[in-house]
Amino acid sequence: MQWRALVLGLVLLRLGLHGVLWLVFGLGPSMGFYQRFPLSFGFQRLRAPDGPESPASGPAGRPGGPSGPSWLQPPGPGAAAAGRRRAPRRPEPGVCGPAHWGYVLGGRGRGPDEYEKRYSGAFPPQLRAQMRDLARGMFVFGYDNYMAHAFPQDELNPIHCRGRGPDRGDPSNLNINDVLGNYSLTLVDALDTLAIMGNSSEFQKAVKLVIDTVSFDKDSTVQVFEATIRVLGSLLSAHRIITDSKQPFGDMTIKDYDNELLHMAHDLAVRLLPAFENTKTGIPYPRVNLKTGVPPDSNNETCTAGAGSLLVEFGILSRLLGDSTFEWVARRAVKALWDLRSNDTGLLGNVVNIQTGRWVGKQSGLGAGLDSFYEYLLKSYILFGEKEDLEMFNAAYRSIQNYLRRGREACNEGEGDPPLYVNVNMFSGQLMNTWIDSLQAFFPGLQVLIGDVEDAICLHAFYYAIWKRYGALPERYNWQLQAPDVLFYPLRPELVESTYLLYQLFDEENPVHKSGTKYMFTTEGHIVSVDKHLRESPWKELFSEEAGQDQDGKSVHRPKSPELKVINSSSNCNRVPDERRYSLPLKSIYMRQIDQMVGLI
Repeated sequence: MQWRALVLGLVLLRLGLHGVLWLVFGLGPSMGFYQRFPLSFGFQRLRAPDGPESPASGPAGRPGGPSGPSWLQPPGPGAAAAGRRRAPRRPEPGVCGPAHWGYVLGGRGRGPDEYEKRYSGAFPPQLRAQMRDLARGMFVFGYDNYMAHAFPQDELNPIHCRGRGPDRGDPSNLNINDVLGNYSLTLVDALDTLAIMGNSSEFQKAVKLVIDTVSFDKDSTVQVFEATIRVLGSLLSAHRIITDSKQPFGDMTIKDYDNELLHMAHDLAVRLLPAFENTKTGIPYPRVNLKTGVPPDSNNETCTAGAGSLLVEFGILSRLLGDSTFEWVARRAVKALWDLRSNDTGLLGNVVNIQTGRWVGKQSGLGAGLDSFYEYLLKSYILFGEKEDLEMFNAAYRSIQNYLRRGREACNEGEGDPPLYVNVNMFSGQLMNTWIDSLQAFFPGLQVLIGDVEDAICLHAFYYAIWKRYGALPERYNWQLQAPDVLFYPLRPELVESTYLLYQLFDEENPVHKSGTKYMFTTEGHIVSVDKHLRESPWKELFSEEAGQDQDGKSVHRPKSPELKVINSSSNCNRVPDERRYSLPLKSIYMRQIDQMVGLI
């Protein structure tokens, strides 16, 4: 969640993110003071004395050249037809043998190199406690200053030290107006965080304040996606925390609580429903006025993630209320987008016209415009157990591997460039540009949830290398030029989320880990318990799979996908050797290769 506080709060937050990464990897904060090195369009190859070079850059181990790394090359022939990545190619004799690894790891086998020393250290309980308290202190600092200087407005303006809400003077200021709806956003958004931190008194106080002061009967035009993941999601999360009979976070019950937060969530969702009306495809309008409905001048174009990432919150609400309306409209939007995918590649674009169903943005990637669509296909299945959600995710993941994934076959063995997911044309699978954005850093965490741990480790290491170089993730990074394309960093949490899901070393005694209840985080970071009650719905027949339509309106038969299987046979959790579960996640040679890729060495 993005907390806005005073300037000092922002600085502390950055330090805290460094602290988390320090805790996980055993590194001190870099602060971004890394030297720029000359640009290179391929990786320098490491050569052992009187031995072969490795790992060779370029496709299939061929030397890199003016054409750049292998990510510029399309996937090999037959990759799409195969539907899976080939088994990792066995390295040539001498490349990864003991003598070679002895050289790479330092001292020709006589001891660990700098990577082993830096990344494989243990984290004493005292350091973990310090980092936990630092994170807690940052939240308290931001929350207290919001309450002191900004409440009841939506957020704290850290420069002027006062609150702010929607920009009434400039309706076109979507960066502000899409998010801020004049409903005390920061207070609502913080409810479940107060509970997770065990602050029962402040949680109870905040809940009562929300019940007594927050109303959605406002002349505010908000983005449906933002209002859903931030406000609706937080209300539902807090409601389930209050009504949980186990009370794992301490006594978070509210005296005389009568499901007020659930009623507020229902009220908000009803005000968002007009976005799903008068649309020929079933894909919702991107914005709605909470008092009057869809604005007359509303845009007919929306992004795939914004329209297709409502199912978790709407589905939870429907199942708690016993009313299928909300889940039905959200699921209809997902299916409508799914039926518009390319018949050739199985990929989706990033911007679509909700009336014609034609793709306005034909870029297919894992970042902005598409990220949470994939995330919610899997998380919806985890929560609700609907088989079709898993089938859609399975097919989507297979298309991602076939057309977006570039680099060597396996993360931690073989030759070639490290795996990377690029942006391609949804219809042809051809590379569209050479940048990726910081939102894509969520994907390693999603891969952990499906068991593709090896690939997750590699992709996470790539983003972490960028972090080490700059002290933050630039909004866009050009992997060919080894430089940012868009320089700002709006405190996005995706890298930290993936780090948490991969390594979890931070607050080991938290009830999230120890209570015996399984939890899942929404795309906005709100916590949801995974239990059988959310898998009970009397309206499953409403969600039966129907034939789709292509862009010309013709009926198209979509065969069901097989059950989800981890695509990379070397990526099963059980295949991770015991000796690597508690040491360096990547072999040193590959970590060094990634650092070379981003210009660290």
